[in-house]
Amino acid sequence: MLDYDEEAGRYDAARGGEPRAAAAAEAVLALLPDGTRGLLDVACGTGIVTRRIAAGRDGLRVTGVDLAAEMVRRAAVRLPGAVVRADSRRLPFRDGQFDAVSSVWLLHLAPTDADARAIVAECARVLRPGGVYVTTVDKAASHNVGSDIDAVLASRPPGAARDEASLVDSHAAGHGLVPAGRGRFPGRGQGRSPRRTVADLRRGWFVTLPPGERRAEAFAARLAELPDQDRPRPDPWFTLKAYRKPGTSADA
Repeated sequence: MLDYDEEAGRYDAARGGEPRAAAAAEAVLALLPDGTRGLLDVACGTGIVTRRIAAGRDGLRVTGVDLAAEMVRRAAVRLPGAVVRADSRRLPFRDGQFDAVSSVWLLHLAPTDADARAIVAECARVLRPGGVYVTTVDKAASHNVGSDIDAVLASRPPGAARDEASLVDSHAAGHGLVPAGRGRFPGRGQGRSPRRTVADLRRGWFVTLPPGERRAEAFAARLAELPDQDRPRPDPWFTLKAYRKPGTSADA
């Protein structure tokens, strides 16, 4: 698992920067109902997406929350007074406080299925009746674009996909949420090159291939043999799913 305090300084540049953030924010906004006024962005990271969500709709008040102190520090610069440090499994907000909740690129990081379920439970708890929860699913699968890099990595040990769409559907249903739409957006600037993939491998990006292990170095060697070492392969496309909490505010 990456150290996200250490990762914060290079996070935006390494993941597509503003173009990717713009695509993500636009896709989240497209799934929000008319009349959404208060949104909680869970695992807001540096706030690069959160700020664009806040700016993307008049009258929308956005709060960000993240566990990594350095991420929170950077997000607070982008959203002064609107960022809180907290664990997504124990959100410090009252029941039904928000019209919408988003979690972009979070559930795949959950250590266990129980942790992913707890995150969804908390997002459902702070969501008002009639509100919508929007989250990314199937992140790891999104990075498989059918490239030569993917062919090399295909034989690596599989990791648990805590954000697999059917699992997230199950967690959502278990906490009273019903399907309310889906969307897709491009991970602009995230197309992998062989050289960049080797660098990611050696800094712990691939959790089933710990840096320095013999297997990791074997994959690095195969990646280093690919042509066009610095040419990015196609960008991934990410999937969002939306879930609604039945009822209306008057029912709460």
